[in-house]
Amino acid sequence: MDYKDVERSIIKKFRKEIWRNFIKAIQNYQLIEENDKIMVCISGGKDSFLLAKCIQELLRHGKIHFEAVFVVMNPGYKKEHFDKILENAKLLQIPIEVFESDIFSVVQSVPSKSPCYLCARMRRGYLYYEAQKRGCNKIALGHHFDDVIETTLLSMFYGSEVKTMMPKLFSDHYSNMELIRPLYLVKEASIIAWKEYNHLEFLNCACSFTEKKEQEGKREEMKKIIQMLRSYSEDIDYNIFKALDNVNLNCVLGTRLDGVHHSFLDD
Repeated sequence: MDYKDVERSIIKKFRKEIWRNFIKAIQNYQLIEENDKIMVCISGGKDSFLLAKCIQELLRHGKIHFEAVFVVMNPGYKKEHFDKILENAKLLQIPIEVFESDIFSVVQSVPSKSPCYLCARMRRGYLYYEAQKRGCNKIALGHHFDDVIETTLLSMFYGSEVKTMMPKLFSDHYSNMELIRPLYLVKEASIIAWKEYNHLEFLNCACSFTEKKEQEGKREEMKKIIQMLRSYSEDIDYNIFKALDNVNLNCVLGTRLDGVHHSFLDD
């Protein structure tokens, strides 16, 4: 597979499903602006590699002037997993920078009911630090449309609140640092179709803890629930998404802003 064919497939074969939604998210949520320097994070999975290729295409053909560096963190991957990431980066002609961390070993040594949450928190801290070192003002992650819906349902079912994964947010601890999600409107099915069309093989979660885990995670439960709901209506995922942008405050029992709860009785 030639990397140019992969690039061509993004803007031609999957123009409607991937490229247009990528551009739409950037424009609608003002994710990339003039003179940004963005650290694009590659975890080794299909989502982050697609994100990297989309960013490369925007650098070449977009009207916005910005810089991008493509970074891979090795949190303790097995050699064969890390080698696969390097192989794919070379195949897809993505000039990566690599840095090491000991996240996997730390997470496995600390008793925790939510090791994936702990791992994600630690990863985020490392990424902010590395982005600051490189003079970047934004960090781009490969979360997609399905991640948004799953996060929404997880919050409702297990967190007793209505909240979601935002398209961008500012760091509380690193001034002038913003996290962005340019694949916010791209569905996972489209990413899978792109991967299979180009005969590409990427990592899933390469965490050794996950490999040993017998029970599926709650996010996998959400995937199955959403798949079931889609069998009733193909628009149901979009309706969940749109509801988050169409909250009727006249018909909710309460809201919370900056940690302060407000009841409908207040008004």
